[in-house]
Amino acid sequence: MRLDRFRLVTILALGQIVGWGTTFDMPGVLGRLMADDLGLSNALAFGGLTAMMLVGGIAGPWTGRLLDRHGAARVLAAGAAIMAAGLALMSVAEGVALYFAAWVIMGIGGAFGLSVPCNTAVVEREGPGARRLIGVLMIFTGLSAAVCWPLWSLLEQAVGWRSAMLVAVAAQVVLCPLYLFALPARKAATTESTAAAAVEPLALTRRGSRLAFALIAFVTIVFSLVTTGLAPSLIALLQMAGASPVLALQLGSLRSVLGISARLVDLVAGRWATPVTSGIVAAALLVGSPLILLFADGRSSLLFLFIACYGFGSGISALTRALLPLSYFSASRYARASATLSLPSNVAMAAGPLLVTLALDHGGVAGVVGYATALSALALAALVWLMVMAWRAPVHRAGAAVPR
Repeated sequence: MRLDRFRLVTILALGQIVGWGTTFDMPGVLGRLMADDLGLSNALAFGGLTAMMLVGGIAGPWTGRLLDRHGAARVLAAGAAIMAAGLALMSVAEGVALYFAAWVIMGIGGAFGLSVPCNTAVVEREGPGARRLIGVLMIFTGLSAAVCWPLWSLLEQAVGWRSAMLVAVAAQVVLCPLYLFALPARKAATTESTAAAAVEPLALTRRGSRLAFALIAFVTIVFSLVTTGLAPSLIALLQMAGASPVLALQLGSLRSVLGISARLVDLVAGRWATPVTSGIVAAALLVGSPLILLFADGRSSLLFLFIACYGFGSGISALTRALLPLSYFSASRYARASATLSLPSNVAMAAGPLLVTLALDHGGVAGVVGYATALSALALAALVWLMVMAWRAPVHRAGAAVPR
């Protein structure tokens, strides 16, 4: 890997680990502690995630315009600064008003500092060849929960959750100069590079392009509802399935490691597989893995099997969400397409933690199993449809006209 690519991946991977780990992953360890301290119900406390992802989704189209106008580096730096402000406010929250205000601020910061701007930074510098580097990057960014859950736990025990928030603020602030001054420069635009970036991967009709976008949006929504919905409640779900608190924390952290392993396998297999076929594998794993919990009854072997299947499915699904747009739309349309997809995706991510929390509180393990299995089956059907479309559409060659 060239030095500039190594620097690009290192900075963006660090930013995503800190970004996701200090915001979205944080309630997985601290959510119920903060709920008790602030006098909130668990559903209301995890509703902060709903507010964050909803605000981030609404800001998605705005993010796309800012990326086109100012470039990913400046947008990422702004995102880190805004997330730091939200975490600082969270550290002094005393009631529901400031608590949700902090999540709203972090939602704006997340729109500017998480997945879409990060992947756009790669596309800006790699063009149509960004797919493989995004896959490499996501192997590392999947570490956020595995790295940050134990750190949150240690910090909370040592200094309390409020002071732990201030440590997270410092980590976000450090990212700002890295984004602004350490990222490799964007590729200079040339006639050849502009033409290459505008080449569509498939010669779809306008109607076919719209259908593909709708199916990708649907898959993105469902994967977000299932994977990001389960993640914050995973430790509680494992405990309700019979795991001890220590085993639940260990398995919850292992999930991210398995997800990274799945992304590595998918990256190696990418020479033969496509994001669509990888998505089908992910959906199949997410259909089957929750069913294992119905028979676990506290047995560590079955709980590990659940985490293995869910972790692999979750890891591959994240890569699928990031890469599906590049399989159906040109690199020049990637930022806008991904930013537009972030609206339904973030709405789903906003609803997911709350829906899973309600399902777990009122339906127990069986309620969560039914929720996750049914949704994953729908995603599987949509991905099969996308695969059929790709088989039927000819691959577009440079210089050929493509209906837009």
